[in-house]
Amino acid sequence: MRLPFDPPVEPMLAKPASSLPDGEGWLYEPKWDGFRALIFRDGDEMLIQSRDLKPLDRYFPELTVALRAALPERCVLDGEVVISRGGRLDFDALLLRIHPAESRVRILAAELPASYVAWDLLALGDEDLRAVPQGERRHRLEVVLGAVQPPIHLTPATTDRALAADWFDRFEGAGLDGVVAKRLDAAYQPGKRAMVKIKHQRTADCVVAGFRWHKNGPGTHVGSLLLGLFDDAGTLHHAGVTSSFGWDQRAALALELEPLRANALDGHPWAGWAEWAAGMAAPGQRVPGATSRWSRGKDLSWEPLQAVRVVEVAYDHLQGDRFRHATTFRHWHPDRLPADCRYDQLEETPAFEIAGIFGGRAGA
Repeated sequence: MRLPFDPPVEPMLAKPASSLPDGEGWLYEPKWDGFRALIFRDGDEMLIQSRDLKPLDRYFPELTVALRAALPERCVLDGEVVISRGGRLDFDALLLRIHPAESRVRILAAELPASYVAWDLLALGDEDLRAVPQGERRHRLEVVLGAVQPPIHLTPATTDRALAADWFDRFEGAGLDGVVAKRLDAAYQPGKRAMVKIKHQRTADCVVAGFRWHKNGPGTHVGSLLLGLFDDAGTLHHAGVTSSFGWDQRAALALELEPLRANALDGHPWAGWAEWAAGMAAPGQRVPGATSRWSRGKDLSWEPLQAVRVVEVAYDHLQGDRFRHATTFRHWHPDRLPADCRYDQLEETPAFEIAGIFGGRAGA
């Protein structure tokens, strides 16, 4: 490619914060929940590069056509590949695209096409813009992509902290992760945590109904606790895991949980997981033990526990009936009943149509 710099390029990263930064000189954007992607274009040549510096082109063939139609002849962009379904971002649909069979990828692309949301311009023609201040790069990006049409989008952006705080609340209903803040006077810093991300985090009481051994300490160290939540019908669903433990904590947990392993499958709500894995479980119940879309090939076998202990965990948000990311262990709650660990304790965020974001230029 004939560009000011060659791929791959490490994307600029973000460090977490508990609140929006104060003071002047910040640019705020929604935090999209998708696959980070840098776009390199030189005429007919196109590369969609992932965060881990690998090509993504073969998994999103429909985007290559759209990007060629929308982008300048020679440019480098930073942004995110997302899929929207029912007015919300659908990360699971993205995961399905990472499939070895080209025929399967093309079927999925036709059924539920992806979109690309751009938020930074790193090169244009012969210009390397990485040293240019963020505010000027944003202005140049708006000029270049001001008239783009779906499935290519320009992310909303604002310098108004109050508006960004409003986005933090409203946009969650569309499946967005939170808000990203960038210094207006900052250069693009590949591989550096030079941005700030503010994500949603809440707490929930969950039943601990099982665990998995740590891959480096089977039989001696706990890897993760399996979390359960009851629905309105009294069915216990596998809602996610918590695994934020030090090595000594993992060993102590193995000893602490040992008494709860005795006869744990007798009357256990997930006793039929093996049959479920073979396609025989009741529809609509999420249980552990199946192949994971997240980590193909991982050993997902688990050890049942008497479902009598309650743990408080911190989480960012719920996707469907499970936690979107691994949760953070807070502490045990011996004073609470497992039956009270229900979905209705969780904060519900009203849906905000993704079209409302894609269709506007709020704060741009």
